[in-house]
Amino acid sequence: MEHARIESIGSEGYFMTIEGGKNGVRKGSYTTADIEALPEGERAELIDGEMFMMVTPTLTHQEILVELSTQIYLYIKRNKGKCKMIPSAFAVYIKDDIHNYVEPDITVVCDRDKLDEKGCHGAPDWVIEIVSPSSRSMDYVRKLVLYEEAGVREYWIVDAKQRIITVYDFDHQKEPVQYTFSEKVKAGIYEDLFLDMRELELG
Repeated sequence: MEHARIESIGSEGYFMTIEGGKNGVRKGSYTTADIEALPEGERAELIDGEMFMMVTPTLTHQEILVELSTQIYLYIKRNKGKCKMIPSAFAVYIKDDIHNYVEPDITVVCDRDKLDEKGCHGAPDWVIEIVSPSSRSMDYVRKLVLYEEAGVREYWIVDAKQRIITVYDFDHQKEPVQYTFSEKVKAGIYEDLFLDMRELELG
């Protein structure tokens, strides 16, 4: 990103912390206007005004994304559900303000009034993030806090390296539960949706 200093970047990571910027903009003072002004092809997220540039995901990341989004999409279509499943890249104005903006790997929104051509305005019902090597603290800490504060009902972290899915059921205030890739995992916002990673061949 022109006029910005890259603070850190992982060799295979998904996020880079940006500090500095044109006109002396400091970390923590970015807005969605800065996101919308990025050059074509560049993507970033905002958490409380701090910008994180996004880089190209790995093959494994994309394989998991396709598998899970397909299972959710087919379930909703088969049951003629009211919710919409949107895979990345999709704009989520998570707190419907100018300082927070994310592009979850998978977003499920049941309140259609939150959706327009720009994206989702407010908290989705269900968010899934697929961990990349340098996004671990982002997915397990920063986004965990953000999603709970914003009112997301359910948050999944899919960790290919550990082959673990961590489920946070904020809607029912349950303790997080971890599942291995060898288990079917129930979606909390549905009565009978179980996602299955057992037949997915990664890499």
